[in-house]
Amino acid sequence: MSRVQRIRDTLTTRHLPSDVWLIAAAVALAGLGWVMVSSASVGLLENSYHYSRQHGIFLLLAILACFFMLCVPLEAWRQNAALILLVSIIMLVMVLVIGQEVNGSKRWISLPGPLPSLQVSELGKIGLIFYMAAFMSRFTYDLRQRALSMWRPLAVLAIPAGLLFLAPDFGGMVVYTVCVIGMLMMSGASLTLLFGSGGVLAVGAVMMVVMEPYRLARWTSFLDPWADQFATGYQLTQALIAFGRGHVTGTGLGNSVQKLHYLPEAHTDFIFAVIAEELGMIGAILVVLLFTLLITRAMLIGRRAELAGHLFGAYVSYGIGFVIAAQAFINMAVSSGLLPTKGLTLPLISYGGSSLLVTGMMIGLLLRVDAETRHRPRRVSTPYKSRHEPRLP
Repeated sequence: MSRVQRIRDTLTTRHLPSDVWLIAAAVALAGLGWVMVSSASVGLLENSYHYSRQHGIFLLLAILACFFMLCVPLEAWRQNAALILLVSIIMLVMVLVIGQEVNGSKRWISLPGPLPSLQVSELGKIGLIFYMAAFMSRFTYDLRQRALSMWRPLAVLAIPAGLLFLAPDFGGMVVYTVCVIGMLMMSGASLTLLFGSGGVLAVGAVMMVVMEPYRLARWTSFLDPWADQFATGYQLTQALIAFGRGHVTGTGLGNSVQKLHYLPEAHTDFIFAVIAEELGMIGAILVVLLFTLLITRAMLIGRRAELAGHLFGAYVSYGIGFVIAAQAFINMAVSSGLLPTKGLTLPLISYGGSSLLVTGMMIGLLLRVDAETRHRPRRVSTPYKSRHEPRLP
């Protein structure tokens, strides 16, 4: 037996009841997130442990949501995919009417009493993934053999994306689009049309940047943040200073200076900069590797489900993988100056109840797909029979 084969046999989860690498990556990111939120939020309020306590509560709710999604059969979500997407769209409309406006954007619905605000765009990701997975699992043959059939999922995508544009929530639009385009690519849709659609969307994004002065200011400040470091480039310059202070090994846990009212949103959108400052390049690379492991396992779970004939679970896994990958990449790229400033949380790490809850649900769905693939017999149906199945409403 070769050395490579021995390593593969050691690392495989084939004979285990669940994907332990996925669980390990999620637990490590969530644990690191709680520690870093506690560190980054010190001094923001009179009660230094407020955000730490709240994040612990959100984390507990996320764990419960994960177990809930793990216990519900995928068939229940498949049968109600259209209804779940419809509810998501209604909530996106509601947030435009009664939503709480923060920094010029309506993304949250205030809940009564002590309950935290609900970020509707986070919940909308689940509805979009369910519907697209149900559609693609039923019409895989059409998507692979009839190139123009991909207009239907793109048309459905235009509805929530348009509502996010009105919010405005440009980051959410990008994540939704990457999710659907990625799922279409994995379903075998025409790459020519996908690249063409991507080009059209890129032109539209450029037009949206040019049309709005604040977006244009963010873009120009991203290109040269030091030209206006106390106005449009303030967030990025402070984040870059945090990266510079961290060096290789970091300043030490809790020793960040930038979090002390220099770096805005240090415990949410720019928490990766605090990680780089306190844990250094080593800590930042560790976070990237953990996300790489998490996303890789999501894609592998989807691939195993697809080979076993569980197409709905496969496309759900692919969609979750693309959502987490897009959101993590954008957040870390913004913090390090690779992309214009955009308000997106870092999954499992940033402070935020809605984001943590939805990510917990996604991890539970991945574990459910993995469990059904491992413990249920292989399906004999093929994607090419999907054209005879009933259509989604």
